[in-house]
Order: sequence, then structure tokens, then C-alpha cells
Amino acid sequence: MEKFSAVAIEQLLMQLQSSEQGLTETLAQSRLQLQKSKEKTESRFHREFKLLIRQFSNPLVFLLIVAVILSAILGETSDTIIILSILLATGLLSFFQERNAGRAVERLQELIKKKAEVLRDGNSKEILAEDIVAGDILLLSAGNIIPADCRIISSNELHVNESSVTGESYPVEKQTGVVDDDATLSSKYNCLWKGTSVISGTAKVLVVNTGSDTLFGQMQKSLSKQPETAFEQGIRKFGYFLLQITLVLSVILLAVNIYFKRPLFDSILFSLAIAVGMAPELLPAIMTFAMSAGAKRMLKKKVIVKKLSSIFNFGEVNVLCTDKTGTITEGTVTVKDVVDISKESNDELKRFAFLNASLQNGFANPMDDALKALNIDISGYEKINEIPYDFIRRRLTVSVKKDNQYIIISKGAVSNILTICSSYKNEQDVIEPLDSIKDKVQQQYAALSEGGLRVIGICYRTGDSEKITKESEIDMIFGGFILLEDPLKESAIASLKKLREQQVETKIITGDNRYIARYTAEKIGFNNPVILCGDELNKMSPEALKIKAKETNVFAEIEPHQKERIVITLQSCGMTVAYMGDGINDVAAIHAADTGISVNDAVDVAKEAADFVLLEKDLSVLSDGIYEGRKSFANSMKYILINTGATFGTMCSMAGASLLLPFLPMLPKQILLTNFLTDFPFLYVASDNVDEDQMAKPGKWSLKTIRAFMIVFGIHTTVFDFITFFVLYNYFHLKNSSFQTGWFLESTITQLLIVFIIRTRKSFMKSKPSKWLLITSIICLVVTILLPVSPFANLLGLRLANFQQVVAIVLILIGYVITANLLKIVFFRTVEKQIS
Repeated sequence: MEKFSAVAIEQLLMQLQSSEQGLTETLAQSRLQLQKSKEKTESRFHREFKLLIRQFSNPLVFLLIVAVILSAILGETSDTIIILSILLATGLLSFFQERNAGRAVERLQELIKKKAEVLRDGNSKEILAEDIVAGDILLLSAGNIIPADCRIISSNELHVNESSVTGESYPVEKQTGVVDDDATLSSKYNCLWKGTSVISGTAKVLVVNTGSDTLFGQMQKSLSKQPETAFEQGIRKFGYFLLQITLVLSVILLAVNIYFKRPLFDSILFSLAIAVGMAPELLPAIMTFAMSAGAKRMLKKKVIVKKLSSIFNFGEVNVLCTDKTGTITEGTVTVKDVVDISKESNDELKRFAFLNASLQNGFANPMDDALKALNIDISGYEKINEIPYDFIRRRLTVSVKKDNQYIIISKGAVSNILTICSSYKNEQDVIEPLDSIKDKVQQQYAALSEGGLRVIGICYRTGDSEKITKESEIDMIFGGFILLEDPLKESAIASLKKLREQQVETKIITGDNRYIARYTAEKIGFNNPVILCGDELNKMSPEALKIKAKETNVFAEIEPHQKERIVITLQSCGMTVAYMGDGINDVAAIHAADTGISVNDAVDVAKEAADFVLLEKDLSVLSDGIYEGRKSFANSMKYILINTGATFGTMCSMAGASLLLPFLPMLPKQILLTNFLTDFPFLYVASDNVDEDQMAKPGKWSLKTIRAFMIVFGIHTTVFDFITFFVLYNYFHLKNSSFQTGWFLESTITQLLIVFIIRTRKSFMKSKPSKWLLITSIICLVVTILLPVSPFANLLGLRLANFQQVVAIVLILIGYVITANLLKIVFFRTVEKQIS
């Protein structure tokens, strides 16, 4: 239904065969089936079939398949079958690994699907947001993401953030009514749009459009993809870099072989086989497996991963920005007392605070929950109206009526409450001007806060009508203070210490005042904490804030838009920032951070914006998540370094040998077989053990380091390959299959051994590999050694010349392992010195 703002709500209900009691379950299920068929959701079979095809869609692999088929036509059928079999086995290996990882991720995503409260057959129930259909009746409250285009049936002080569809950042008020269909989007106060979110109030609404029929669904078709993470950008650049080298090397090889008048098809197959051997064809499978394995480990640590690629960003985090409530403190706020300006407990003010908290319809928060627990008798009071809390006024106002007298009650940040007050009631209950005691009030406020209490101001006055607006918040009587306690978590100090050991700096960003912020910071171990307040931050230039933000421990009295500015400023200082929040006021900062984190009981909009959702709001859980992120990052980097170091060197050796030898140094099928045998254990690098000293600091993607590693280890591998060439060709005088067998053994075994050398930054004898990496490597090593004496030797062109050849290769391999281990230690020490 395209236009529905001008249709009476009763007529809309009739058109959608619904009522204010909701759809019947039978009709809802029928519409859901129709909706799913219309949306054409891709089945798992189709997704996995496309994944399988993608394994063989590499242009280099496709060209190789074409070449071997042409070779078969010319009579080389055995080579064709062998090469195609190896390619098929490699593709299937990658497919099964990536498919299994993808299925594991799907199961994780099921845990955090959005839900909505609907009426069905007159009863309220919670269903998945994706199962909502036209005609459903939704019950909305603060923090909900609106899952469909709707019309309002009834509402109570409903304010909605429509920035995702209108660009307007300030919340708009919504209510029932009829609006012309030609009115602008922002003028349709009776409609709600999918993708927007409820800031405050409640509503009962009728679903009109769902899925792609919604305004947001139509906009999504033209929206750009999500921005790449830093790791994704690095991987893409690495892929282009390797592709350039591969293509240049392959073209040069082909040209040289043709120049020396070697068989055309053999030359083409050889060049393509080298290209396929150098291409990191397992990279997508390794990345997906590393991420899904990390996600499963994180789930055990009570962290749900929403966006897989963010795991690597988590591993790079070196600054954590977090609120103190629920992370550093218990989050279980209790009311210590409600006092007047003489710091005496006041029952009237307690009643006013209870009325304000219990009658408001905004988003739930620990402070109001604590006040509701006072359970004061308010019989005789009737709620008339309210002005919801917002992050500019920083106060909440409720209007009540008793005995035909209107009372307006406001509570909020003390400074914001004082701005709307003009008087106070002295000890004799006489109203006097507030200006005479403002300094005293500020001193009391500071003293209470410095004692570790969260202090909220409360004021009131009599009203003269039912309707109240923001303009009604004037000439109030300052009542006193609501004193709240939120004790520190016992685990907070240990958790912060653990984060420091992981070289993650914690910065507290809070809306609380500077006094309690300082008290909290000192209690958790910050000596002489540097505190920056919101009013000071507003006056700073971007350049000055960059300098100040780096040294600041606590940002206090911060407004929501300032949180985002702090995160962006820290990023501009070269820091990788994680932001943890659970409220509507945290959403912009969660979006801006490199890693956005929320909790399972957060408002919908915060969870939607986050990359990770914690099942438990605790810094120790976060520390575990960072650990797993670093493990995934480290293991992915292992594969990249192994692939660039050993493989690049081997392929360069092949290129050099083909120029110097009168025959091909290795047959195309042997190159691909080497590739297959080494790929198998490579898959288990993703779940390998990681040394603790490598986990102690954030990982950093550096293409410069990868290039340097590739050159250094490529040269090292090439040197030993040429030693092998010299021994086989000049000393043993081996040619063709005998030579190719010797180099096949040396090349394959060095690539299997280099895994154990590069997987650790210390001596490989001092680091324990994972069980499956060790087992698969041993199996492939045994297979490699047995192939030249197996029944398949002739088919593969393998033939051992003599025992002396084997002894020579073993000695070369021993020399390779010893020197590679020493070279690696020197390389990483040099890199670490340059970084530091």
C-alpha cells in the first residue's frame, strides 16, 4: 500500500482484515508464507551452490582448465585427468571448510535476531521482527527499532528518531490523526517508518507495509554496502599486490619458454600452474574459518559476533571507551535518600520523585527503576501529561493532578534543573528566591558527589492547565537532591588491570558530574586522573582536543553528540577504538567506533549498531573477546606470511630454473600437487595455538611488513632451491623426472616445514602447534615421501634416482629449517624495534 496517511484508521483496519485485537494466528501465518515467497529469500542450497561455484571462478583456474582440456584433445589425457582431479580436490577442500564456517555463523546470528511485541488473537506475544506481516498490531516502547511501515492507532508522548529516512537528527513527536498523502515525509506525524527508532513514549500501531514494500526497503536497494574494516581493506590490497606479481611472473615465464622454443601447451600449462600455485586461493576459506572459529570461541566467553570481519578489528583495539554504569559499577542503582537543601530526608520530595519515575513512559533506566522500588502510596494522584527526557534538556517532567490541583514535577541533572528554578522552600516552608543560596546548593552538590553518590536534582511547582510543554518548565521551586548509590564491581579493578596488560587503555565516558567521575576513577586505580568535562570540550578546537583526548582518563558531563566526537578524535590520533554502550544516547558513538559493542539487554537501536553483543555486561568478558580477536588476527596473518614467504620464493625459483635448465624444473601437475598437499594443513592454521607474548599486544595490519617478509623469506627459499638445483643437476647430473622428483620433494617438504617455523615468533622448538595442524602436516609429509615409490609415481612423473639423492635433500632441508628459524627471529625483532 503506497499511500495510507490520509485513510482513516478504521478503514485501514478493514482493508487489512485486522482489528485492534490483532490478526488471528491462522491469517498471520498465511500472510507470512505469502510474504516469504514474495521476498524470494535465498535458500541455503542456493547460497552454498554459489559458494561451490566461486571456488572455481578464479580466472587463473578457469584458464588452466581450458588449457588442460585442449591438451587432452591433443592426446595428453592422463595429465588432464590428474590436473583436473587436483583442482577439484583443492576446490572441494576450500568449499567444505567455508561452508561449515558459514553454517556456524548462521547459528550465532539466530541468537541475536530482532524481536517485536504483537497482538495476535487479542493476546500479546513476542515474535521475530522478520515474521511481522501487514495487519499486525505492534506494541512499541522506547528503544525499539520500528520493523515495518505503520499507522498509529494510539500513542502516549511518542517521540521517534527519523534520521535514517529524513536526515533530521532531532526526535519528532508522533500521534494519531489523518494527514494528506501529498504531505512531505517529515510532516506525516501519524505514520512510522521501518528503520526508525522510538526515543520515548509508547504506541499501539497498525502494520501496513513490510520488507521491500516499506520506504526503507525501497531505499536499501540504492544504499551502498557497509564500509570495509581496516583488515578487509588490507586483505584486498594484499590480494591485488599478489595478483600483480603473479601475472607479471607468469607472462615473463611464458614469453621465455616460447623464446626457447619449448612446447607451447607445456609452456602455457607451466605458467598457469605457477600462477595458480602463487594465488592465495585458500585465503577466503582461511579467513572465514578463522573468523567463525573465533566467533564460536567468543560465544563460550559470552560474546556474540554480529559482523564476522569485525573480529580482526577487535584484535587491533588499543583504546576502550565505556560508560561506568554496569561495567565499572554493579549497575544495580539504589536510592539512598531524597533530601532537601538542608540535607534532611524529605517525604514529600520522595513522593514527587516516585511520581515522576513511576508515571513516565520513556525508556527504562536504572535510576527510575530504583525510584520505583520505593513503592510509595500515590493513590489520589492522576497523571495528566509528560515531557519526555531528552539529551539536550537532560531532565524529565511529569504533570499530575490531585484534588483538582495540578503539580508539575521535574528531575534531572542538577545544573539543568537549576536553570528552570527561581525559588526554594526554606526550613519554615517559606518560598524565597533561589539566587541567594545557589552557591550553597553547588557546594552541597559537589560534596555529595565527591562522596561517591550519584546526585539528581528535583523541582516542582503548581500548574494551571492540563497541557504542558517545554515552555512550562519555568519558575520551578528547587526541592533538593535524589541520592543514588551504585557500588563498584568487585571485578572492575582486576578487569582494568587485565586490559592494561593487554595494552588496551580504558577511557571512561559518562554523563555523570565531574566529582563522582573523579571519585570512581580514583577508586578503580587511576592515580590523579585527567578529567575533561563536556563544557570544556565544546570550547576546544579539533587540534587542541586531539592533544587533550590522548591524555584524558575520564570524560565527564558528556552529551551524546560529544561521545561520537571523542571517538572520532581518538581515531584521528592513530588509535583503534572500541566503544561499549547500551543506550539510545550511545548509538552514534557505537557507529563511529572501529569496534562497536553493546549488551544483550540493550535497547534495539544500540544492539543493531554494534558489531558485538555481550551476554554479560562486564569488562572481563570484553577482555576475553579482545583475546580471541587477537588470536584470529594472528592466525590469519600466519597464513598470509606462510603463503607470501615460502610460496613466493618457490615460484621465483621455478621461474629462474626454467630459464637456466633445458627442461621444465617441475611438471604442471607436480606444481598443483605441491599446492594441494601444502594447502591441506594450511586450513588448520586458522585454529592454531598462539604464543602468549604475541597475544599481549594489539595486532596491526601492515602491508609494508608483509612485503618485507615476502622479499626476505622469498630470497631465503630461492637460495635453498638453487642449492637443490645445483646438487641435483650439476652434482648428480639428474634430468627430467629424476630432477623433478628431487625438487618436488624439497619444495613440498620445505613448504610443510615452514608452517611450524613461521607460526611462532620465537624458536619453533619452544612453541606448541595445535593438534590438527601437526596431524595433517605429518600425514601430508608421509604422503609426499611415499609418492615417488607409490604405484602413482609414473602417472605423476616421479622417479627417485638413488639413495644419495635422498640424503642430499635431507641435508638441504636441515640447513633450510635452521637458517629459516634464525632469519625469522632476527626479522621480527627488527620489525618490533622499528614499530617501538
